[in-house]
Amino acid sequence: MMSKSKVKEFVFSVSEQLLVLLKVSVCALVSLHVSSVGVAARSGAPADVKSQTSGSLMGKVKLEGQPPKLTHMNMASDPSCPKSASSSNDEFVVGNNGTLGNVVVYVSEGLENRTFDVPTEPAVVEQKGCMYQPHVLALRANQKMQVVNHDTTMHNIHPLPTNNREWNKAEPAGTTLEETFTREEVAIPVKCNVHPWMRSYIAVFKHPFFAVTSKDGSFDLRNLPPGNYTIQAWHEKLGSLKQNVNITAGQSKALDFVFKAPGH
Repeated sequence: MMSKSKVKEFVFSVSEQLLVLLKVSVCALVSLHVSSVGVAARSGAPADVKSQTSGSLMGKVKLEGQPPKLTHMNMASDPSCPKSASSSNDEFVVGNNGTLGNVVVYVSEGLENRTFDVPTEPAVVEQKGCMYQPHVLALRANQKMQVVNHDTTMHNIHPLPTNNREWNKAEPAGTTLEETFTREEVAIPVKCNVHPWMRSYIAVFKHPFFAVTSKDGSFDLRNLPPGNYTIQAWHEKLGSLKQNVNITAGQSKALDFVFKAPGH
């Protein structure tokens, strides 16, 4: 038989081993939990509450009929600009199967007095080849807008709003200017007083539920709170179309718009 001292030593040794095993188990569990949370956050699984409490709206915008033929503008007045460029390709950006680009799709009614954080990243308009890029820009009210002159000639940016402050600024080659619009407006025509062929549009919103279609005509409005909405599609030459839609939590709904070409 073991002496009392031996028994005490044995019990103490076993206790130490059990304590070490317990610490290892706890550390492993904590590590597993942290790893799981990280994966969930990256994948947008249960950690993304919005996906469970909101809906989404996706669709395409199309043009029925033939778009106007391309015309060309003469840029010879400024040797720094290209000699000529298409004037209608930005107005009617048409893809396969009649999909239509440069259409602003947005929630026009249904958000009531909801408020949303303004993005900290600026929206950017570039002047390249004596043209505005993009031709149609959408941004938030009070979001910073940067206008970058990549050309070797002076430009002038002159928005003509009806619900915002009008401003008119010269912009030397290689410089950047910054401005904001404080009120919602769809859409603000923009011109260049130096180069009369330079025109674009800026749509300003007090909420984040808007999109500008590319050549494939597609739009995607995500994280819409459940509710009844009026969705509007705006085109600079074709005007506006409206549709009403109901969005429920976790729902993904499809909605298409079809504009008719001039003379169709």
